[in-house]
Amino acid sequence: MQLRKGRILYIEDHVDTRELVTLVLRQSNYEVTVRGTLTDGLTVARDGGFDLFLLDSWLPDGSGLEFCKKIRQFDALTPILFYSAAAYETDRHEAIEAGAQGYLVKPTQNSELCELISVLIDEFRQRSLKVS
Repeated sequence: MQLRKGRILYIEDHVDTRELVTLVLRQSNYEVTVRGTLTDGLTVARDGGFDLFLLDSWLPDGSGLEFCKKIRQFDALTPILFYSAAAYETDRHEAIEAGAQGYLVKPTQNSELCELISVLIDEFRQRSLKVS
């Protein structure tokens, strides 16, 4: 049995997208926890233990930007990656300003998504080792 590559909290309200991305990530050996709202996502995020937060920009009870800012109030290190249909450069800029480390526009190749996740988790683990 292979070890898990990392734990991801994926916040996405669109059921089809959520199921597809979750399947791709699990096939790539990530442990994925999914939630469909900002409120549910924040509850789970506060419990900690994630290696990456994967966010949509638009949620039924708020925005990915709000989620990102709230996460950064109690977790300054865990990488945040937006995976969103919001394709304007201002969307990307606002996400990075809010504390995200990456931004991919949907749709993208599954391999590109998994590669960026892997890079962000590896960088996070390297930083964590230096901090401890």
